[in-house]
Amino acid sequence: MRSQRPLSGVVLAGGYSTRFGEDDKAVAELAGTPMIRRVADRLATVCDELVINCRADQRGAIEAAMADFPEPLTFAIDPEPDRGPLAGIAVGLEAASREYAAVVACDMPFVDPALLERLADRAEGHDGALVRPDDGWYQTTQAVYRADPMARACADVLEREDGRILAAIEELDAVVVGEDELEGVSEATFESIDTKAALREAADRLEAADRIR
Repeated sequence: MRSQRPLSGVVLAGGYSTRFGEDDKAVAELAGTPMIRRVADRLATVCDELVINCRADQRGAIEAAMADFPEPLTFAIDPEPDRGPLAGIAVGLEAASREYAAVVACDMPFVDPALLERLADRAEGHDGALVRPDDGWYQTTQAVYRADPMARACADVLEREDGRILAAIEELDAVVVGEDELEGVSEATFESIDTKAALREAADRLEAADRIR
């Protein structure tokens, strides 16, 4: 059941997927479903609108992958192709109509909606919330941001020719969520599928799980 809190969902799909080969991983099928559609379907359980950031040349294939998606859908097209995830976040958030937005990369098909709900709760009254595991990196592409401040911070950082998402976050009042606050969140939530080998392994797991049911 979706939360009553208005929340945009922003899916980042504009990268060139160089580790994935010549195919676009955003629309690669994972156990019969395009990967971006898996991300979008999970976002739809907590978000009441969806924004897809991508390049102009991707739009047709992504539109086909999103056929019959039940929520309002907006495309935020990169004005310059593949300037990196920081630019994608800026473009996506500029198109979001809600105060807060859950931002998720298109190669994270196991994103846990429960985590996004928790981050939205923690972000309230602040400029965002993101996870930093005890022994890991900040999870900047599975986070909740206040759309306007984060979009402005991204633009400021890009003007300085700095492509780091953390450089933008440092300009915000953002809450950092530790590993101790992730109880009940799927361990697979931050898994990214950036190679075809990883796609095959994930498909095998999903198909094995289906057989057990």
